[in-house]
Amino acid sequence: MADLTGKCGFVTGGTKGIGLAIARALGDAGASVFICARNEKEVDRVVGRLMEEYPGRISGSGCDVQDYEDVRETVARAGNAMGGVDILVNNAGIGEFANVEEMDVSRWDATIATNLSGVFYCCREAIPLMKRRGGGYIINIGSLAGKNAFPGGAAYNASKFGLIGFSEALMQEVRYAGIRVSYVMPGSVNTEFGRSGVQDPAETWKLTGEDVAAVVLDILRLDPRALASRVEIRPSQPKK
Repeated sequence: MADLTGKCGFVTGGTKGIGLAIARALGDAGASVFICARNEKEVDRVVGRLMEEYPGRISGSGCDVQDYEDVRETVARAGNAMGGVDILVNNAGIGEFANVEEMDVSRWDATIATNLSGVFYCCREAIPLMKRRGGGYIINIGSLAGKNAFPGGAAYNASKFGLIGFSEALMQEVRYAGIRVSYVMPGSVNTEFGRSGVQDPAETWKLTGEDVAAVVLDILRLDPRALASRVEIRPSQPKK
């Protein structure tokens, strides 16, 4: 386990699934953690629960990453609450799946705004805070859909393909400021994503949020001279 005592982590989409698993992993490693999600009541509920596990080291607020002003205010709030930001995990995402001719324009816009523009907004605001602390780490949660297109996935594929290009450009921009950038590309994960808020107990072959969180901790464990810029993780025995 990486020792992150004294470090400050900001996790978007942190109330369930992969984001909640990452928030817990950071907490287990000693970090202070700020989580955000669109549903403020859900954030309050999860923060209250996590405070019992990590007293004094958990905070959060509602934030819609599609809204730049909301992101700007939330990142500043996180920096004030924790004394800075060392680790940014861009996990918030939505999945809209339909053929191009049938997709509602508003759902296309929401997918790109959440999965791509929201990452840009969070990075833009967090980077100055990291520079003040001498460096940091940005980890963007992508998907194997960022390299494997499929019918009905045009919006989601576009957002995740774009995330790869964004991450690789950003990596080169901030590396000499002591900020490392990685993106993680999970395959099928058994979370509430794309469902009615429940996991499927029959899909035990899929990855879990904890599997992805373990990869995030492994990335953070690396010596500062090393950078795992891209990590793919997939079920070892998918359905035949």
